Amino acid sequence: MLFNSLTFVVFFAIVLALYRLLPGAGARKGLLLGASYVFYAAWNPPYVLILWFSTLLDWTLARAIYKTHRPRRRRTLLMLSLASNLGLLAFFKYAQFLLDNTQHLLALAGLHYAAPALGIVLPIGISFYTFASLSYTIDVYRGHVRGDWRLIDYALFVSFFPHLVAGPIVRAAQLLPQIAALRQARRDELGWGLVLVVIGLAGKCVLADALFAPLVDAVYAKPDAYGALDAWAAVLAFAGQIYFDFAGYSLCAIGLALCFGVAFPDNFRFPYAAIGFSDFWRRWHISLSSWLRDYLYVPLGGNRHGRVRTYANLLVTMLLGGLWHGASWMFVLWGALHGAYLAAERAWRERRGTASRIPAPAAALVTFGVVALTWIPFRAGDPALAGALVRRLVAADAPALPTGQLAACFVAAAAMLWWQFTSRDSSLEARFAALGRTRQIAVLGACLIAIFLCSGGDERAFIYFQF
Repeated sequence: MLFNSLTFVVFFAIVLALYRLLPGAGARKGLLLGASYVFYAAWNPPYVLILWFSTLLDWTLARAIYKTHRPRRRRTLLMLSLASNLGLLAFFKYAQFLLDNTQHLLALAGLHYAAPALGIVLPIGISFYTFASLSYTIDVYRGHVRGDWRLIDYALFVSFFPHLVAGPIVRAAQLLPQIAALRQARRDELGWGLVLVVIGLAGKCVLADALFAPLVDAVYAKPDAYGALDAWAAVLAFAGQIYFDFAGYSLCAIGLALCFGVAFPDNFRFPYAAIGFSDFWRRWHISLSSWLRDYLYVPLGGNRHGRVRTYANLLVTMLLGGLWHGASWMFVLWGALHGAYLAAERAWRERRGTASRIPAPAAALVTFGVVALTWIPFRAGDPALAGALVRRLVAADAPALPTGQLAACFVAAAAMLWWQFTSRDSSLEARFAALGRTRQIAVLGACLIAIFLCSGGDERAFIYFQF
């Protein structure tokens, strides 16, 4: 079920109504757990078994880690959790990729090897719930969270349907205490949660799908048929598409959870207003970037072992962050580029100091420009396609796209940047509250009308569902 589908609207309405009618936290937990498994099974019912296995394994191992004080046994149990979870993720997500690359390497050595087609169907959301589950066993091992939670609480933490498929990657310390003391949402929480869902769906259905996606699809399908203005429009359009698609999903997830009285952390904070790349990663997909920082970058040594080691840690972290997105060298390239940007920015600041003479708007525009161009390998998925689009950026050919479509893209991109920069030190809740009741109703009414007009026909899944 997609958040932007009528089926999900009916599903959510039924679950929310029952949740508010049921007495007692135990009954409400059972309802949400059952609804979450139904939600997940709607894609591929047998893969619920993988979700159950991961849940039972990490719950059992974390309890064992929590109860023992023998360092060697604790490390062994943690390694078992890491190996099991990452092994499952590697098999489903990277097995075919590894076989295909083995075939290419052997061919370069003059050896013939025909990689079998495994035909593996990737379990939806496995990257997200694996990282959430792993953070629990690691945090129990570190002593940051208890390991004696009830199974129903832990199972709901892993499978809670608002964040199950594409995050945010909510950690146990943030979510488990709320689940253990599950409560009804207050009226203001329910209202704001529904507002977030409407705004998120408007970003997804109207801006990402209806405005930006058709242009992106057309240019990326055949770059050589378009001119430089078309190519630049596609670059800006995909920057807008992926932002409104994923930030829209995150707003929906946060809003849906809040309707059940559960608070998720923000996942986006106006990232295209970032001043520098470290600032960008403090604002973009915050739950993943902070996960990579705390569970990969810091354990690698962080910035504690000199400049060269720090730069290497940044590069390795972003390389693996790119690979997390999918089994493709283009994702690795995208991650490597961001790792290089972070290392270069750190080196520049170490030499020049933290102060910068570049005006904030100019620095934000430069950061956005580089980030938007770096989305090319992420979207292209193929070196030849990415290279063709890059060449089109300096082509002398006349535009092939309709003038109205180009104008709409550039105006929408400019409005997006203006909105983000003027909001960078605020929050969506504060900006919405400042509108006043009349303008709030007008905005929500416009969003609902736009969603209705743009719905039907081409029902696109959220981009991050594939990861």
